[in-house]
Amino acid sequence: MIQLRRASDRGSADHGWLKTSHTFSFADYYDPRFMGFRSLRVINEDSIAAGGGFPTHGHRDMEIVTYVTQGVLEHRDTLGNRAQIKPGMIQKMSAGTGIRHSEYNASATETTRLFQIWIEPSEYGVPPSYGEKNFETEMKADELVLLAGPRGENGSMKLHQDAKIWVGKCATGATIKYELGQTRHAWIQMVEGSIKVNGTVLQKSDGAAISKEEVLNIEAAPTSEFLLFDLA
Repeated sequence: MIQLRRASDRGSADHGWLKTSHTFSFADYYDPRFMGFRSLRVINEDSIAAGGGFPTHGHRDMEIVTYVTQGVLEHRDTLGNRAQIKPGMIQKMSAGTGIRHSEYNASATETTRLFQIWIEPSEYGVPPSYGEKNFETEMKADELVLLAGPRGENGSMKLHQDAKIWVGKCATGATIKYELGQTRHAWIQMVEGSIKVNGTVLQKSDGAAISKEEVLNIEAAPTSEFLLFDLA
């Protein structure tokens, strides 16, 4: 069973410095039909204008993943971390007992575009932590690359949840077969291009909730990029 979430149907807001689209209910956007999917709670597609950004604010008990698709994101937090996140990298923050951070577009001229992802943790009250990693060399065409997993397996970032985040970059006509299994669920979030998943077409920025599909056959039409969430 595949349930499409078209990009044009998402909630959206324009704050001038920030243009954002919400896959699930977030901030002033509320839709009781879209409160999340399994442990996946937030997927926001953000465009941050040059010089714009989120001032220091706090989080608790949430796994927060940032995937930058264009430009540079400057991060600072109360653990003393300071980093610049670029395309090809993943940033992962376990908010745990509490963390405060700020995020800004590090460019004076270029828009920064990113996906902000929140995953509910399987345990609460863990010590907060932060990390980032560059996967650019691993992101070979027509292969899935594991960005994050419950044990930090295969060099991925560790999540406090039974969930995996994969990225796929596919050339035109490429195919990927993913063994999901009978009891697992998936969410696919399109970044660029278009793919067909078990016969269902997803375009740029579309999403899809997937259940009771043991195997995912993914075919790329144009060159495409997507995130695949494997969820309990």
